[in-house]
Amino acid sequence: MRINKLIYSLIAGCILILPPLAGVSQDKVVDQIVAVVGNNIILKSEIEEMFRDQQAQGITSEGDMKCEILERFLIDKLLVAEAVIDTDIVVTDNQINQNLDGRLQQWIAHFGSEKEVENYFKKPIPLLKADLQEVIKNQLFAQQMQSKILKNVTVTPSEVRYYYRNLKEEDIPMIPVQYEYQQITIAPDIDPAEDNRIKALLRDYKKRVEEGTNFAMLAVMYSEAPESRVGGEIGYLGRAQLDPAYAAAAFNLKEDKVSNVVKSEFGYHIIQLIDRKGEKINTRHILLRPKITPEAQQKASGQLDSIAEAIRKDKIKFDQAAMYFSSDKNSRNNGGVMINPETLSSRFSVEELDPDVSKVITRMKVNEISDPFQTTDENSKQTVYKIIRLTNLTSGHRANLQEDYQKLAELYLAKKKQDVLNEWISTQQAKTYIRIDNTYANCNFEFKNWIK
Repeated sequence: MRINKLIYSLIAGCILILPPLAGVSQDKVVDQIVAVVGNNIILKSEIEEMFRDQQAQGITSEGDMKCEILERFLIDKLLVAEAVIDTDIVVTDNQINQNLDGRLQQWIAHFGSEKEVENYFKKPIPLLKADLQEVIKNQLFAQQMQSKILKNVTVTPSEVRYYYRNLKEEDIPMIPVQYEYQQITIAPDIDPAEDNRIKALLRDYKKRVEEGTNFAMLAVMYSEAPESRVGGEIGYLGRAQLDPAYAAAAFNLKEDKVSNVVKSEFGYHIIQLIDRKGEKINTRHILLRPKITPEAQQKASGQLDSIAEAIRKDKIKFDQAAMYFSSDKNSRNNGGVMINPETLSSRFSVEELDPDVSKVITRMKVNEISDPFQTTDENSKQTVYKIIRLTNLTSGHRANLQEDYQKLAELYLAKKKQDVLNEWISTQQAKTYIRIDNTYANCNFEFKNWIK
């Protein structure tokens, strides 16, 4: 079942980052074509380099890992071969470059710095990105092809019920302990003098750019945004994908011009327009956040303490207090009820909880209200204080239709997608020229028709 799991990881969009790139980090092995799929080839070096990388990561297999790696490549080549002749599937240079920039950020996060990335792959970032153009292009073709194959796959309630009733007892998934909770969040007040200090800094940076200083260099040096390592560039995004205040300023800019100071829910910015394509723009920015004083933190915590006490004494209901006092716009209009963004339900497993919430809620009883605690706002990443109320606790159990329909529907949809993709692969095998070197003739492939 290993290949099936790998296929589904592609359906979910979770393409592995490091293995396809590891080949550029090692000295070249003597190449040999080990497989041909249509007009695409698979090299021995690709198999060997991915194998070394998986060993380095501690990945093991009960079967022959090199055979599993080869089959992963074979499936990918089938998808790419079909995608390049499909006129509905287009991969642009802009998509490739955005993907490369995203990968760079992930490498930096993994290795710690650009220098460490260059040390690992033994080449400078620009050359590394150039070497990976074709790899990224093929991955994007494969992703789009998978999406097209599976776009109409859905499940109905009757299918889910039938699926569940025909599962063996041991195959019914275990549902972990799940928590449901409400929250009230208060963001500490910012001292006006600190506000003014931050805005003055950003005005100074704007002036320096207008006098010739490189914006990207200033972003690397001073910005508090995650994109600071790549000069503050955030890539092509539409208006709806940006904070409204940020979008309003950015979409009014002319190329290379720098905005006045803009306040968003993330802090204060100055923005430079890089390029505009249709309804999307590429910008870079410098983000600064005002520092919060200990006095403001104590005030926010004390306010929440008073609110919690009023709720405990039944002077006000939790949902009413959330609507009146909470600074979290996503939950306050819902009475403070938190919604799991992954499942769109109100249930969270321990792994799905914010770590700061998890530390508190796992020690609480149903209907108990916590003391105030410091955490980070999920959206703006700024310091906030919270109180939470545990509204329901569901013990771990085997899934059932009454409580866990959504989970069962997700599992059956995944199975149905897997079946559709498996059928597509088998059909493509039959009509595509495929040749595999004899050194892999004894592989126990998941799909039996690679070798004809």
